[in-house]
Amino acid sequence: MATADDLKFQEFDDAANLLAANPDATTISIDEPVEIPKNQHSRLQEPGREEDDELLGTDDSDKTELLAGQKKSAPFWTFEYYQTFFDVDTYQVLDRIKGSVFPVPGKNFVRLYIRSNPDLYGPFWICATLVFTIAVSGNLSNFFIHLGKPTYHYVPEFRKVSIAATTIYAYAWLVPLALWGFLMWRNSKVMSIVSYSFLEIVCVYGYSLFIYIPTAILWIIPQKVVRWVLVVFSLCLSGSVLVMTFWPAVRDDNRRIAVATVATILLLHALLAVGCLAYFFDAPELDIPAPIIPAHNGTTVITKSH
Repeated sequence: MATADDLKFQEFDDAANLLAANPDATTISIDEPVEIPKNQHSRLQEPGREEDDELLGTDDSDKTELLAGQKKSAPFWTFEYYQTFFDVDTYQVLDRIKGSVFPVPGKNFVRLYIRSNPDLYGPFWICATLVFTIAVSGNLSNFFIHLGKPTYHYVPEFRKVSIAATTIYAYAWLVPLALWGFLMWRNSKVMSIVSYSFLEIVCVYGYSLFIYIPTAILWIIPQKVVRWVLVVFSLCLSGSVLVMTFWPAVRDDNRRIAVATVATILLLHALLAVGCLAYFFDAPELDIPAPIIPAHNGTTVITKSH
């Protein structure tokens, strides 16, 4: 039969022995109220602050930027420095693509996907894919429009590749550069302005262009109404990513400047989409040089084609 000593809780006996050996030891009682840290207490007092941190990315952004700086500590002239910009896996790229195609209202794209590990891999290949998609789809669209006309002779227009590459890469690099400089300038005047890094802005613009890849393929359909509906749909998706990313950064600025900044971002984005559609797919039909067909009686017959 178990004795009285066997029924005792050994843990309590050990604790009693420890307290007897060291009376100054600190003990914690489960009845004592748990002290709320000051930073959490301030968050409870300011419910709107959490939303601002979520939108602006200021909650843990300092720690993240410090970690990012440690990752990119190699000198800029070394290969290791630029290798960090492409240090992403397939799942990260796909996750960021899905985030650009299906934007979440109230969520900041930079804070949610980019800030932990900005990359150039996704933006570079998205732009490259978009260049060839627009050039090839534009040639196919021109071919299908004139298909069946006896006077039409298909000639591939390789110059469209260079024109598309110049336009898209200039947009994906020069516009973020200008926006980054503007945010830095406004940040020197208004301290509450959030200045994204240049790499983060390039990521946002690069991934926002992904929606135009399937759109450019569907632009082959020779119906102007369908094409313009696709343009509007793509602009709403990609434009919402840009607005939800940059509006929280400039909303504390002067109201007119903030609205003008977002309007300029959307205007340039719309000009890229409309310009590509108008030039590569809805270009006016040009006269095709008429072939010279020699006749059997020694005369030449010139056929006019349109």
